Amino acid sequence: MRFYVVLRYTVLTFPLSALFMLISSGIAWVDHTPDLAPLLFSAAIALLMGIFPVLFVQNVPAISSKEGLLIVVLSWLSACILGALPYLLYGGPFTLTNAFFESISGFTTTGSTILGDIEHLPHGLLFWRSATHWIGGVGIVIFALALLPFLGYSEVILFRSEVSSLAQKDFQMRARKATRVLVRVYLTLTLLETLSLMLAGMSLFDAITHSFGTVATGGFSTRNTSVAAFNSLWIEGIIIIFMILAGIHFVALYAAITERSLKVLFRSSVVRLYLFLLFLGTLFTTYDLIYQQGLAPVQAFRSAAFNLISVGTSTGFSTADTSVWPGFSRLLLIYFALQCASSGSTSGGIKVDRILLLLKSITKRLRQIMRPRAVVPLKIDGDVIDESFASHAVLYIVVYILIVILGTALLTLVGVSLEEAFSGSVAATGNVGPGFGQIGSMGNFGGLPDFAKWVLSALMILGRLEIYVLIVFFTPNQWRQTRAY
Repeated sequence: MRFYVVLRYTVLTFPLSALFMLISSGIAWVDHTPDLAPLLFSAAIALLMGIFPVLFVQNVPAISSKEGLLIVVLSWLSACILGALPYLLYGGPFTLTNAFFESISGFTTTGSTILGDIEHLPHGLLFWRSATHWIGGVGIVIFALALLPFLGYSEVILFRSEVSSLAQKDFQMRARKATRVLVRVYLTLTLLETLSLMLAGMSLFDAITHSFGTVATGGFSTRNTSVAAFNSLWIEGIIIIFMILAGIHFVALYAAITERSLKVLFRSSVVRLYLFLLFLGTLFTTYDLIYQQGLAPVQAFRSAAFNLISVGTSTGFSTADTSVWPGFSRLLLIYFALQCASSGSTSGGIKVDRILLLLKSITKRLRQIMRPRAVVPLKIDGDVIDESFASHAVLYIVVYILIVILGTALLTLVGVSLEEAFSGSVAATGNVGPGFGQIGSMGNFGGLPDFAKWVLSALMILGRLEIYVLIVFFTPNQWRQTRAY
């Protein structure tokens, strides 16, 4: 293991954080707020730490897969640590635990917060808070590969480590081109949503920060009551559209843009299932809100559509207190918080792709039971799927659920109620954001014990790195040999 190589590539992401810290400093300077010094100092630290290894550590033409794995994990962890520095220096509600929780929640695009009064925070720090979403949305390493092309073939190894196996299967292109596609779509969605929200009446600052949160499927808002504070049907409609788009495989979006046809999207059974389930969930929730809470049909549909799609794409914005919704509606939210959107998007959760593979595997097994001698291939969109690939997807779902259960158990050990412990574990592992109870859509995580916050932080990292990456990372046999590609 060449640790100098790991160090060089790990800190290459720091200048990107420094850039957004400097932009945040500019906002603080214009507003004459006390967050200027913390942001400037943090930017200087990030820039120095990012430049030093580039200048003094020798470049290498290739890295091993194990080195690539280590770089990915350390890039995420170091970025979260660096991202907590402005909070720590600012002080106020940001204790050591709270600062790390907020930073990890931002970079993993979870959107859970310890803040009770978000609007009291200066604009510079609010912008940095939203920027952590945007940086983490496609992945810190993906951004580095797209913006720093001098990495050469090393980027292929990093790309394999960062992007889930399901997303890799669909790309059918070299890592260099794939990263460019991801970032182009990401930038395009961000720009389009910002302009649309401004036309709908948002200020430039709110439009940018909420676009960061939407396209990254993160959910950090600049308002205490999230999107409900704007009370605008147009704003909610725009955010709904971009939440749905952000949950679709970015390469599929790129193909639809280049071919100028939405038919490209609907060729994918994953996209069709994703949209169908969101539509079905919205209808059932609307029905439940009408007949259980007595809401008017239009109001019920508006509330159901925004909040269910927000959870179903792991965004986490809200327009209502879903903790007081009827039991059936909350059960649907739990399901969509577990499932979330597609691989190759910024969404968290198990992913629709794996749910589709699970359904296909069950169907195949039932057909084999009815016709024992029949040869039943597992197909998606006409392509035969390898049995081992489907088995890995099913195994992932099992491991995912076990981790949620373990997280729930650890939280209940320190006095967190079962409802809050379970919903919080689901929300953290799926990078969704809100749970139920005091950590609900109109609450925050500030009142939880510090131990619970660290557990949830670990779950956020596990969910963002798709669990297997960290499992392999902590497997001793993985580090005995190093092979370069």
